[in-house]
Amino acid sequence: MLPVDLCEEIKCPIQYVVDLLGNKWSILVLRELFGGNRRTYQLLAALPGISTKTLTQRLRELEAQGLVDRRIYAEIPPHVEYSLTPKGHQIQPVMLALHQVGSQWLSQDPCICALIEEVGVAGA
Repeated sequence: MLPVDLCEEIKCPIQYVVDLLGNKWSILVLRELFGGNRRTYQLLAALPGISTKTLTQRLRELEAQGLVDRRIYAEIPPHVEYSLTPKGHQIQPVMLALHQVGSQWLSQDPCICALIEEVGVAGA
């Protein structure tokens, strides 16, 4: 067994991911981005209850963590699109597992989900 002070320095891989994605909005933003590139207004429409400020904060956090890419188009009016990075796509198996367990626990047929549509999983 490792000494306590050494254990505090070593990060648990599960805790690391939970810390990265530790709020409901980050997970739900990622879910929407599995459906493809999205603009801010599209994310706001797909995530009832999230404020523009919170969405902007979550997108910035996800971008800083290397999970989301922000692309600014120099046109008038300018617009921004968000997409998943290769690192962001690595969370897909975890998201699919959450979807599957959630469907089982709710005892219902799977809902329509951008994540499932993107993967092409039938009956997942």
